[in-house]
Amino acid sequence: MQYLFRVQEKIVPELISVAEDRYTILRNIYYKQPIGRRSLAEKSLMSERAVRKQLEFLQRKGLISVSRAGAVITERGTDFLKELDKYIKEVKGIKILEENLKDCLGLKEVLIVPGNLEHSTIKQEIGRFTAQLVKNMLKDGDILVVTGGSTLAQVARSMRFNDKSMNVKVVPGRGGLGEEVEIQANTIASTIAKKIGGSYKLLHIPDSIKEENVDRILAEPSIQRILEILKKANILLHGVGSAEEMACRRDMSPGQVKELLLNGAVGEALGYYFNEKGEIVYITTSVGLHLEDLQQIDKVIVVAGDPAKARAIISVVSPKFHDLLITDELTAKEILKLKGGDV
Repeated sequence: MQYLFRVQEKIVPELISVAEDRYTILRNIYYKQPIGRRSLAEKSLMSERAVRKQLEFLQRKGLISVSRAGAVITERGTDFLKELDKYIKEVKGIKILEENLKDCLGLKEVLIVPGNLEHSTIKQEIGRFTAQLVKNMLKDGDILVVTGGSTLAQVARSMRFNDKSMNVKVVPGRGGLGEEVEIQANTIASTIAKKIGGSYKLLHIPDSIKEENVDRILAEPSIQRILEILKKANILLHGVGSAEEMACRRDMSPGQVKELLLNGAVGEALGYYFNEKGEIVYITTSVGLHLEDLQQIDKVIVVAGDPAKARAIISVVSPKFHDLLITDELTAKEILKLKGGDV
């Protein structure tokens, strides 16, 4: 396949360029619909004339519908976008980038979302890719654990509804941070469960609690039932945050945040703060999954993007605990650059 693309690039490079343009336009319509031609041109970094030409082609093929309100993607277009994902990854050499990053981090698998898109859109793209992967992976009897955060919330929003119910249980891996309900683990778990036709359980406790209250909370029968389910989980989906951002979201005092950063913390996941060497420098007191529990889970998937988070991702991701990283092209290249790998 790569040989074919190399020949195309030498003989008819305009075909690859046109494919990438149409891919960019389709993705922007998918996320911004209905969207007008002018806005689409700005988002796609193309002239209005070029966008109009591609819109006419895409409409003729039944991939989009255009009205006064703007362009929207059709069901046929949504399905075709998945096929185009694979083509573009081959064209841009993303498969090679995935292999390089996989070897660099020592993971079993890496999935990279192609493209240089604006921050909000790339997070949506990571959500779409992750939702497709997880939905195809799930089977009856699975227990899926999810954490909170804006990236995981996007995964839940991107998940498409199943035609039939599944015997899959979705549970939050930790308590909530007291932030927007849309990005809390409980909301994400219930949203995914409803879309796949599965069941869910909720964990009604804060993520950070006083140490003296832990034993009392653990004695609650409802909490014990959730913890028993977590012990049987076989798939985990979690994000990565920068240490400072997550410390602030946990309402740490300025003094605590300063001390945390002085101790070298750069990344956070599951309430654990890591330095650049991947060493744990701080652990929050909470109820739910702990780092050592990840070794008992069949598939642990890290979902994180944004080049600014590259150091945080490096600090958190470890072959000891993780199987798969899903990130974007620019972040992958930044990680390789920081690690001294092949970009």
